[in-house]
Amino acid sequence: MKRAGIWLILLFSLTTFSLAQEHGEASKEGGHEAVEPDMTNWKWANFAILAAALGFLIVKNAGPFFASRSIEIRKGIEDATKLRADAEARAAAMDARLANLGVEVEAMRKAAKDEAAQEGARIRQETERELAKIQTHADQEIANALKTAQIELKSYSAQLAVELARKKVRDRMTPADQDSLVQAFTADLGGSPK
Repeated sequence: MKRAGIWLILLFSLTTFSLAQEHGEASKEGGHEAVEPDMTNWKWANFAILAAALGFLIVKNAGPFFASRSIEIRKGIEDATKLRADAEARAAAMDARLANLGVEVEAMRKAAKDEAAQEGARIRQETERELAKIQTHADQEIANALKTAQIELKSYSAQLAVELARKKVRDRMTPADQDSLVQAFTADLGGSPK
């Protein structure tokens, strides 16, 4: 563009200079009355040169400008088309996920119910095992308590029987019976060391 601008300025300067020189010669020739020469042809020539120079600059610079602008516009349209396709694909994916969301929620609910049922069954089994252990332990403690009570009852019964027998023996025993018992006992004691 610099080169074309320089040529345009040079051409415009030459045209102006030639017009100025011709106008100066016409003033010198006619000493008495200055007759203006007909400048119409020169004006048209100057206009043609100026139009040609402008046309040249427009053709030279406008083509690449419009071509690059056209490429930018096409690229923008292609980018917009890609973005639109991506957005539509994302929207379709989101729609599909939303459509499947009910199914996924239902599946999650079913899985949670199944898991809760399994956990409930596991807890029931564990509770039954613990109850069985507690029952067994309670049965053992009851059996032990029963044995202890039976032993204590037998011991108490034996004590009562001994006390009752002692009381009966005392009630029936006379002083003569007591003397004979003591003599038999001492006789046993005297004869036992051998």
